[in-house]
Amino acid sequence: MVALKKFPTSGDGNTPDDTLFGHIANDLQQQGYSIRHGALPLPIALALFEHQQSLSANKYSEAGIGRHENFVKNEFIRTDEICWINGDADACKQWIDWTSKLQTYLNQRLFLGLFSFESHFAHYAPGDYYKRHYDAFKGEANRVLSVVTYLNPGWNNNDNGELVIYHHDQDLEGTKVVPLFGTVVIFLSEEFPHEVLPATRDRFSIAGWFRVNTSIANAIDPPR
Repeated sequence: MVALKKFPTSGDGNTPDDTLFGHIANDLQQQGYSIRHGALPLPIALALFEHQQSLSANKYSEAGIGRHENFVKNEFIRTDEICWINGDADACKQWIDWTSKLQTYLNQRLFLGLFSFESHFAHYAPGDYYKRHYDAFKGEANRVLSVVTYLNPGWNNNDNGELVIYHHDQDLEGTKVVPLFGTVVIFLSEEFPHEVLPATRDRFSIAGWFRVNTSIANAIDPPR
């Protein structure tokens, strides 16, 4: 597991504060992932939900594997569609501001060196899936933390569509996360294989990644 530097605790062994970001940092330090239901502030969650519902079909593109010249569409792996977030709408600006504050906090507390953040809306039609995969391979990518938040009001267990986080390659059961409205999931990108199970209704979310800077010479990565 990626080494996370320990931060000071209070005398009773608890984290030094009770803020949401503090709990997320502690979760990451202790187990490498954090699942926080209702964590995304309601005004931001509602704004993002309304914005995503307003997106026309032509704003989405078929999802695939890899970036830029390495992009490959692979329906065996995934069948969802995505729309990248660039901050051109007020709801997206609110989301970027919130994740920026989280980035600053985690860098100060866990010394992760997070450099940038990229994210997209994701839409899974009934029956769509994303099979078991890693978001980053050790030593080959600069994604450090994966972030997922869900925008599905009124979701129940019969709707399915869970995210399954596996704890290691031999884990066949994993931890299932119901995509409830406002839930935020964060995990170390290189450490946890995961998948999205098919749902029986349209499923909406945002997926994003905090990245480190691996720029070399005139090649800027992450690209701006």
